[in-house]
Amino acid sequence: MSFSENLQFLRAQAGVTQEQFAEQMDVSRQSVSKWEGGLSFPEMDTLLRICDLYDVNLDTLLRGSVEESRTADTAKYDAFMTRFAWRVSLATAAIIAAVGLCGLMETLGAPEALAGAALLLVITVCVVVFVVSGIEYANFRKKNPLITDFYTEEQKESFQRKFVWHIAGGVGAILFAVALLALFFSAFPEREPYESYAMAFFLLIAAGAVWSFIYGGIVHDKFDIARYNRENNPTPETKRRNDLVGTVCAVIMLLATAIYVGLGLALDLWKTAWWVFAVGGILCGAAAVVLGPKGE
Repeated sequence: MSFSENLQFLRAQAGVTQEQFAEQMDVSRQSVSKWEGGLSFPEMDTLLRICDLYDVNLDTLLRGSVEESRTADTAKYDAFMTRFAWRVSLATAAIIAAVGLCGLMETLGAPEALAGAALLLVITVCVVVFVVSGIEYANFRKKNPLITDFYTEEQKESFQRKFVWHIAGGVGAILFAVALLALFFSAFPEREPYESYAMAFFLLIAAGAVWSFIYGGIVHDKFDIARYNRENNPTPETKRRNDLVGTVCAVIMLLATAIYVGLGLALDLWKTAWWVFAVGGILCGAAAVVLGPKGE
């Protein structure tokens, strides 16, 4: 492959337009068009910037085949992202399940302090998992800013069929739990200890549904390597919007945590105030839609 063909391949794999690539290189779009058409050649400083930005060897860029050099998952991207999906989804589901089990423990006679300590322990472990996973993910993206799309169409289509079941299964599980609650309270009175039994059962099923949503969503995004590359090589405007979304979401979740702790300490609502985190997540999603990059 020639330099022009290698450059077109790298840009396509990164999912950026000629205009975006020109902005990254601080040159005009016409210059990029001439490079890709084989009509001109960039200066050495620009070539080195391309090598650094797209993690490619200079000799391969100029005289070799970048596409052939990236036919395998050399960064172990698939294994890393699958592990990341399991950690985040299980940690989130564990918090929801722990809330239900905590209430069940109290209903069965366990001391309130013991049940609260167990819940706090689970939350602590899960938060540690979130923090570690987030740091590892950020480091991985920094070390591997560009990943070659090594997935076959068969692999993508195969998971797409599974993804439908992840979403449909999660929705079905929640609806099933609601139906069981209605049947349960048609046979038992809506009072303790039956309410605690029913809520614990509902939260356990909800935890499974949340796991299905999150795991399926992360693995689904794993196959969109063009998006991964685009996010790792953003334009200045995209970077500004992403930073804004991150700041807003951080503020939202800090407020949600403060509200949860406040309601727990003031009104002893440790078992029921978990909904503030769900509201925080919804608000973060809304912020990403409203404030996030446009046209990505």
